[in-house]
Amino acid sequence: MRKNIVVGNWKMNLNREEGIKLVEEVISLVSTDNNVEVVFSPSFLYLHKVNKMCANYNLLQTASQNISHNERGAFTGEVSSQMVNSLNVKYTILGHSERREYFNETNIELKQKVDLSLKNNLEIIFCCGESLNQRESGVHFDWIKQQLTESVFHLTEKEFEKIVIAYEPIWAIGTGVTASSDQAEEIHQFVRNVITEKYNENIAENTSILYGGSCNPTNAKELFSKKNIDGGLIGGASLNAENFTRIIKSF
Repeated sequence: MRKNIVVGNWKMNLNREEGIKLVEEVISLVSTDNNVEVVFSPSFLYLHKVNKMCANYNLLQTASQNISHNERGAFTGEVSSQMVNSLNVKYTILGHSERREYFNETNIELKQKVDLSLKNNLEIIFCCGESLNQRESGVHFDWIKQQLTESVFHLTEKEFEKIVIAYEPIWAIGTGVTASSDQAEEIHQFVRNVITEKYNENIAENTSILYGGSCNPTNAKELFSKKNIDGGLIGGASLNAENFTRIIKSF
């Protein structure tokens, strides 16, 4: 049975004190028996501290925002999957649209990151999604399928069980524009169908697929009510404890 998951991606926000306060507030507001896995994804600088704060709660986890496509070596400023794993962090986020756009990450590079993550016992929140031009041109289904095919569909069934998919309509990230719940559900259903075609129905039905496009306390309940939307990859709304908690409680 697939899990409901809400991920708070802090991006390059919050200093140490602000981050600690946020986690403390969320812990105080969220019931530990709500059957929603809550994942904090802070800066690498605070990952160890936040992970320790979550250690006593089964449904609270952490994720790195990225890892290097290199295993180790003279790569100043990079962080390896082995380093992240040594902190007992559960997840890493890979393929976020900002990484693809601003840092020119390719599907092939992401495939390398996927393999290194799994090698070092990290589960993966893998992002895919289309631009406004791609949607308006009608190529968005093919584009998303290509992203999955070139980066994660080389995995065995057992390996793919460690993958969570996050659908990001790039045109809805940070713009205040949200895909309608029907638009989001259409893509989530498509992704599940593509996973079925590649693997089987059982694998597809047990893969959590998250929505990652300006999800907020106002629209989360409607989005999460859809059959194929299993939670959210939350950006700005995850930086406020009350807003983030309202999203978590939207199932």
